[in-house]
Amino acid sequence: MAANEKISKALKSAMAYLENSMLALNKKDENSLMDSVWHVAAELEYALFLFSITFQGESDRSKWKLNPKLKKVEVGPALIAVQNLLDEAENCMADGKLLDAYKSAYIARHYILKVQGDFAKKKREAFKKK
Repeated sequence: MAANEKISKALKSAMAYLENSMLALNKKDENSLMDSVWHVAAELEYALFLFSITFQGESDRSKWKLNPKLKKVEVGPALIAVQNLLDEAENCMADGKLLDAYKSAYIARHYILKVQGDFAKKKREAFKKK
């Protein structure tokens, strides 16, 4: 399987887990939500690893900024942002614009990491209250 196919497969898998996380959010199933978000992050990490091999030294990721004021993250809007970015990444892959797909996946991962960080913070706060 070629790298592009593996990347596409990882992005599609991330999107499927993202849909599961949105369903879990709507059902207020926190455990399922955290599990699905973890899988989204894992698939994005794999896709980004494959992108990094494909574009060794060709991309300046330091210029790929998202909202720098994103200190407090709301799960719902963050998941929608990730969904839009993954749609964009998949479209770019289909159009052969791999570097643009890489950028979208990179920024999507940033949002997912913020969501995971927020979960971890809430867990720590709940643990401290016990």
